[in-house]
Amino acid sequence: MAKLTKLQKVRAEMDREKLYSVDEAIATLRDHSSKKFDETVELAINLGVDPRHADQMVRGMVALPSGTGKDVKVAVFARGDNADKAVAAGADKVGAEDLMEDMQAGNLDYDRVIASPDMMGVVGRLGKVLGPKGLMPNPKLGTVTPNVEQAVKDAKGGQVEFRVEKMGIIHTGIGKMSFKDADIKTNFEAITQAIVKAKPSGAKGKYVKKVSLTSTMGPGLKIDLSEIEGA
Repeated sequence: MAKLTKLQKVRAEMDREKLYSVDEAIATLRDHSSKKFDETVELAINLGVDPRHADQMVRGMVALPSGTGKDVKVAVFARGDNADKAVAAGADKVGAEDLMEDMQAGNLDYDRVIASPDMMGVVGRLGKVLGPKGLMPNPKLGTVTPNVEQAVKDAKGGQVEFRVEKMGIIHTGIGKMSFKDADIKTNFEAITQAIVKAKPSGAKGKYVKKVSLTSTMGPGLKIDLSEIEGA
């Protein structure tokens, strides 16, 4: 049997049922963080919903005040003036039928796909390609918009999408371990409040059931729900 490292021994002795404040959790993750790379701080929220029912789907966008610490790749479907504005705003790829064909060929290395309304006839052909990856532009999420310039700026500036998975869990990154503690906490508060406000009409009983914070290589830490307003 392989010997446990010092860090693994410490983690094995941790109380898995302990409830942490956000400040305590961040400090504990720092104690366990890797010195070799900048780990992502990750949030997981278990919700009392069944996303198989349309009236229990939880999905939305929120701007993280401290950003994500990640270089977000954005593709934009636009023509003419909108295309020029998207390029100026920092979009990684802008096009129309040419972009559609590129995506159909399997080039889908993007974090966000945005489209102007007049391009939906082209984008609609990509439903089976973009849909399974959660990249299909959607007016409810602000990714189908006449103001593609602002949408690109928002995506590049720290706006993230949250979406509940089949088991009623939302997973999302909320920053990097290189962030200041206050910046991680501000992002935590922004996204948890957005999820609380997105409570669907069909949700019954306890909505926010469990919240945990972890980092790429760190332990999962349960957060005291009293830390979340409205939970």
